[in-house]
Amino acid sequence: MKHVARKRFGQHFLTDTSVLDGIVKAIDPRPGDTLVEIGPGLGALTDPLLERCERLTVIELDRDLAARLRKRPELTVVESDVLKVDFRALAAQLGAIRLRVVGNLPYNISSPIAFHLLEQVDIIEDQHFMLQKEVVDRMAAGPGHKDYGRLSVMLQWRYDVESLFEVPPEAFEPPPRVDSAVVRLTPRPVPPVLDRARLGELVAVAFSQRRKLLRHSLGRWLEQQGYRGGFDLQRRAEEVPVAEYVALAQQVAAAP
Repeated sequence: MKHVARKRFGQHFLTDTSVLDGIVKAIDPRPGDTLVEIGPGLGALTDPLLERCERLTVIELDRDLAARLRKRPELTVVESDVLKVDFRALAAQLGAIRLRVVGNLPYNISSPIAFHLLEQVDIIEDQHFMLQKEVVDRMAAGPGHKDYGRLSVMLQWRYDVESLFEVPPEAFEPPPRVDSAVVRLTPRPVPPVLDRARLGELVAVAFSQRRKLLRHSLGRWLEQQGYRGGFDLQRRAEEVPVAEYVALAQQVAAAP
């Protein structure tokens, strides 16, 4: 029986073989890699990955699709909402030091998935995702760009973020109403030491009024934190590089 895409799960199945070849080439899976695919769907990406890595763990929320996938002995199936998956426990279960995470993510929850994985980044080797192009643009944007914002800073302090290539709607069945893109996130080998929650609060405040100078938003927050440093508040949030936000979070943490 043909599986009908379910709107509530944000299902759009990738069918373009040239795009699939491009994704697999970017991932470059090798025997011995511990790959975890989020949302395998009908297996369009699963099959070419298995040709290269022999075994694969898949996370699938759709009960019918999970039942189909369980019939394949080369797959380890986790039937769950990915936002509830403990990736550290999964790595331990699989006997892996690091996981390589891939997938065509549901566009309606792509940012929450990215933040969920960020909390467990210590066991992640890399991530390759198909996402809405608008989200990938925000992930990869640099200072001064209109797409540079909270998502950019909160990912780039911890990852090298690369937008690899774009994918048109007609590559999917059913076609989404937006363009897509493939992104690679590679954890930085020596990340800054900081309180991620504090950085998150700082960046959220900074971008809360992105059209105004930072003295109107971040300036007040810094005063409340007891910060008396010389951070330049005569800028807009989108003008401040990631490294400066990180340094400021570290200085605020050290403030008396």
